Amino acid sequence: MKQVKIGNTNWQTSAVALGVMRMGTIEPKQAADAIDTAYENGINFIDSADIYGRGKSEKHFAEGLKLSGVNRDQLYIQSKGGIVPDKRYDFSKKHLIESVDGILSRMKIDYLDSFLLHRPDPLMEPEEVKAAFDELQTAGKVRHFGVSNFNPQQFAFLQENLDQKLLINQLQFSLEHTNMIDFGMHTNMTDTGSIDHDGGLIEYSRRQQTTIQTWSPFQYGTFEGTFIDNDKFPELNQKLAELADKYHVSKNGIAVAWILRHPANMQVLIGTMNPKHIADSAQGADVSLTKQEWYDLYLAAGNTLP
Repeated sequence: MKQVKIGNTNWQTSAVALGVMRMGTIEPKQAADAIDTAYENGINFIDSADIYGRGKSEKHFAEGLKLSGVNRDQLYIQSKGGIVPDKRYDFSKKHLIESVDGILSRMKIDYLDSFLLHRPDPLMEPEEVKAAFDELQTAGKVRHFGVSNFNPQQFAFLQENLDQKLLINQLQFSLEHTNMIDFGMHTNMTDTGSIDHDGGLIEYSRRQQTTIQTWSPFQYGTFEGTFIDNDKFPELNQKLAELADKYHVSKNGIAVAWILRHPANMQVLIGTMNPKHIADSAQGADVSLTKQEWYDLYLAAGNTLP
């Protein structure tokens, strides 16, 4: 399994991570199978959030880990907080500390390798976040910090008020969700592709040496479904199949390889609980697409070059 460096540290971990959002919908034995399969295929990074399954996903992870052949110390475990379900975002010191305490209790672990702020809170008071991060780090409950779905200005504003380096920004990115790179190629144009939705996230993250963790790597839209083997995307699936045959991996593996071919130090978060799909996706980390193959997939996904 290809390794990636998290942020500007020497922290090395698997290029593919297992997200446990759906783990709350399966039984503990199935959760153990997912954890074992991931680890056997080189995945040693787990991503969660306190909101997943209203905490049920983290409880099932703890039960699955106990039944699995994997120890906590063999994994990097990350979770996210800051969302009060159906009510608000809350980056207050009190809520963030309570969020981490709840995560540790449900997952039955002593510390998180990283903790991310889940979505930007427009009422964020950076001194509250700083106080929470300082206390969590001093207490040994969190080793590293990051954010999720932050634009560059939000990221920079928070970073300026922290002692800790923000190492991670978790963002949606896939062959059918490419807006972070589209606008850069359509600079000084007036078409749809030229619209900057995100403030130059790719370039900003590379300048800051921030690791981009890509969520929904097989999805189109936001939560509309997968493009893999979907009749809506015949040209893309044909090209995925061609390259899957060439490299002896699955279509999912090629979709993963496409993301990892970008030089922005990305990590791919997969959310399947199906052991076969976990193994198939993990294979993509060891595929090195050519530049032409990367562009062929980008064009097959319906994108254009100016």
